[in-house]
Amino acid sequence: MKASYVWIVLAGMAVANYTLRFIPIAMLSRLKLPRPVERWLSFIPVSVMAALLVGEVLRPDGAWLPPLQNPYLFAAIPTALVYRKWRSFLGTTVAGIAFFLVFRTILG
Repeated sequence: MKASYVWIVLAGMAVANYTLRFIPIAMLSRLKLPRPVERWLSFIPVSVMAALLVGEVLRPDGAWLPPLQNPYLFAAIPTALVYRKWRSFLGTTVAGIAFFLVFRTILG
């Protein structure tokens, strides 16, 4: 396969991706959306993050772990409590890493 073909495909995918994302955002940013639609759209980032997080916690590396042997699951619970208490992304990240290391050591 020629390197120029790969670069052409890559550039085409970048243009298509940018176009499909930019045009709707540019159009919607100029409109005043009804309050229920704005509220509905506000849940999208949280939903996407939850879907990504749950998948990685329950199936790390694409494999199911038994719940009582899953350090990811054990670490996620106190990490969520840390975030709920202090609402600090950095603090929660550090706490999550620490909890994971502790539970990985305990569970082997």
